[in-house]
Amino acid sequence: MNSLIISRDQFLELEKIATGAFSPLKGFMNEKEFNSVVERMRLPSGEVFPLPVLMDVDKNIVQNIKKYNEIELFFNNEHVGKLKPNDYFSCDRHYIAKKIFGTDDPKHPGVDYFYKLKPVFVGGEVQLLKNPKFGLSSKELKPVDTVRLFKNQGWKTIVGFQTRNIPHRAHEYLQRVALEHVDGLFIQPLVGKKKVGDFTPEAIFNSYDALIKNFFPKNRVLLGFLSTVMRYAGPREAVFHAIIRKNYGCTHFIVGRDHAGVDDWYGTYDAHELTRKFDGELGIEIMRLKGPFFCKKCNTMATENTCSHVKSDFIQQISGTNLRKIISQGKVPNTNIIRKEVLDSLINIKCFIE
Repeated sequence: MNSLIISRDQFLELEKIATGAFSPLKGFMNEKEFNSVVERMRLPSGEVFPLPVLMDVDKNIVQNIKKYNEIELFFNNEHVGKLKPNDYFSCDRHYIAKKIFGTDDPKHPGVDYFYKLKPVFVGGEVQLLKNPKFGLSSKELKPVDTVRLFKNQGWKTIVGFQTRNIPHRAHEYLQRVALEHVDGLFIQPLVGKKKVGDFTPEAIFNSYDALIKNFFPKNRVLLGFLSTVMRYAGPREAVFHAIIRKNYGCTHFIVGRDHAGVDDWYGTYDAHELTRKFDGELGIEIMRLKGPFFCKKCNTMATENTCSHVKSDFIQQISGTNLRKIISQGKVPNTNIIRKEVLDSLINIKCFIE
């Protein structure tokens, strides 16, 4: 049978490949591409690409589809795409996990997700026949859309901002700093599969919509979702996120504190260091910004570059992790951490993934 039922995650990856969000990929990775990316953070062509993009299937499925040159892809009984397979392979997952995530510990959410993928990977070029329609899909923009919108706004320089959280004051600070140097800001929250306890897409959209409407200049900020899996791969994922935003038409990309990190798996500025290794190759300029905090003595948001009280009791650290904890406990964060208008936007909606 030359058909394959795909998951929601696979459908979204298919879309990102087909629409150019994951360019230069034209399909799911074959073994040669996979090994090159894992070992060198480059495709066999030499182009920088730090993370695998895979189509995983069960072993028994392979026997059914291996004889076909083209496989029809179905989601919820709808014909959504095609795959031209050119390779079937597997790997040593513990070795690969250490290379990608720096650990093979299943307590790491990215490692856990990788381990749970089906045992065989199918490589090959893809064709998208039907766009995904999930929840807030109408809030998502394709690369062709953003390039057109940037042009219509007259923006020649655009900075991309990646997040999986609602906007706290530290992230707002980074966005404002970046806007001093470019024509426009593209805020693109990741709303694909994430871990339990992360913010829901509804919470992220409502809160950013409130921030932009109430506090940013009109016609200088664009909001649009990115529906793909959160890898939690730290420095490698920072490079991946930069490549994606280049494909959406951004000229700059913000990499801040512990980008795409989780818990204490990565160093605070490891992502800064890895992105430096590819300076001049990514097609996008990296804005490496320090992690902001609120200084009670200075009475303002600041960073270690602008405040002399870094090691004092005046410092109030701000992070998505702490913000999720405060809100999930039913407490109200003070306005040094998050704006009241942003919090008000969360009333009567489900805030956390269960």
